[in-house]
Amino acid sequence: MPAPTEFLNYIDSKADVFIKRLADAVAIPSISGDATHRKDVFAMADWLNGQLKQIGVDTQLVDLGRHTMDGEDLPLPPAILGRIGDDKSKKTVLIYGHFDVQPANKSDGWDTDPFTLTINEKTGQLIGRGSSDDKGPILGWLNVLQYHHENKLPLPVNIRFCFEGMEESGSEGLDDLVRRESVKGGYFDGVDCVCISDNYWLNTRTPALTYGLRGLSYYKVTISGPARDLHSGVFGRTVHEPMTDLISLLGTLVSPQGDILVKGVDDMVAAADEEEKAIYAGLNYSINDIEEAAGAAIALSADKVAVLMGRMRSPSLSIHGIEGAFSGAGAKTVIPAKVSGKFSIRLVPPQTPDSVDPLVIAHLEKAFAGLGSKNKLTVENLHGGKPWVTDHRHWNFEAAKKATKAVYGQDPDLTREGGSIPVTLTFAESLGVNVLLLPMGRGDDGAHSTNEKLDKSNFLQGSKLLGTYLYELAAIQK
Repeated sequence: MPAPTEFLNYIDSKADVFIKRLADAVAIPSISGDATHRKDVFAMADWLNGQLKQIGVDTQLVDLGRHTMDGEDLPLPPAILGRIGDDKSKKTVLIYGHFDVQPANKSDGWDTDPFTLTINEKTGQLIGRGSSDDKGPILGWLNVLQYHHENKLPLPVNIRFCFEGMEESGSEGLDDLVRRESVKGGYFDGVDCVCISDNYWLNTRTPALTYGLRGLSYYKVTISGPARDLHSGVFGRTVHEPMTDLISLLGTLVSPQGDILVKGVDDMVAAADEEEKAIYAGLNYSINDIEEAAGAAIALSADKVAVLMGRMRSPSLSIHGIEGAFSGAGAKTVIPAKVSGKFSIRLVPPQTPDSVDPLVIAHLEKAFAGLGSKNKLTVENLHGGKPWVTDHRHWNFEAAKKATKAVYGQDPDLTREGGSIPVTLTFAESLGVNVLLLPMGRGDDGAHSTNEKLDKSNFLQGSKLLGTYLYELAAIQK
């Protein structure tokens, strides 16, 4: 059942209003991983809750308790639960999204203020932190609801919402909420399927549906030694230096070709057979696509299938940064007393954080012992999540395929995504229903990077897609 033409026209006619609302959302620096911005995550929850209420959604803010981050005890941002429609004759879909964002500073290399939505009139790009991940997609759902609310029209399905403010920091507190509300009589009781719009097309041309995600295990390895920072002219070559030890350890984790050097991690995953390789060979994707998205000709291989499998169905290890080291302007001849390296492993079935952690810890302890250093090693797992794969032939996916064809005039790519959305598996296991990932943004949106953007056309067409999906969902046979 196609969406009404009036709905499609409405989205186009309200473009300026919708972009203004996105600008308001981007202006709230809801960085969940920075304690100094925790108040902003709360402010974002209040703002979004108010927006939902204005368009007829019955909502509640759910307290998720407290947690410790970098040694500081903090309140967790509330989850927003919402519901609209209780028609027993209609399907019920649960929609998830997150309103927190990654850190961003103009000094990181942004061309504009990351928390001021900048419209590039020439390219149509809407540039700002959270524009694509995940404030734009959340507001896409609000755009759909606003049409029905203003025109006093019933939705084709019942909707339950679950929006959180800690996705970028491991979704702390959310799993317990989902499990609690998935039981009979709970908030999510009666949900027939789940839809998440928090990922991206594989390229810039072809819409996609995603049926798999990698998991994540995020580590912090700390080396400490001197009681305070030291002068390199006085103590250089006289003491064991934490930075030297840390760099040595980080260099043992992954090769320049991307091979994971932690013994046993790659071995957990079976090799792809020819049938599976054929799936990747058929995707509308090229080496040029990844190099264009990366902004440089730096792909690990010229083999498209190998690169796609590296992104989607193989684990990867990435080193993210060093905490405690001098990084300012000028030349400071300091020997840091304590430094921490941060890295993560993206996981694929059958890997889990629990199965990988012992291998990582054993590797680091052995490598550190081999240095003969008198410094101290500490290894922490900051957060993690399991990988997820589902059936893309399910009626939930079939409805999304029809909606994509209706809005974009082409069939979607079926992809497994390299990123992680920790709660996806929790929804699937707790509710026992199919979970669909229906992306709004393109593969070059730069989520988590500088100059994150969402193309205006994707924001508007993506809003049409989300609405059309609801109509196709209503019509399809289970």
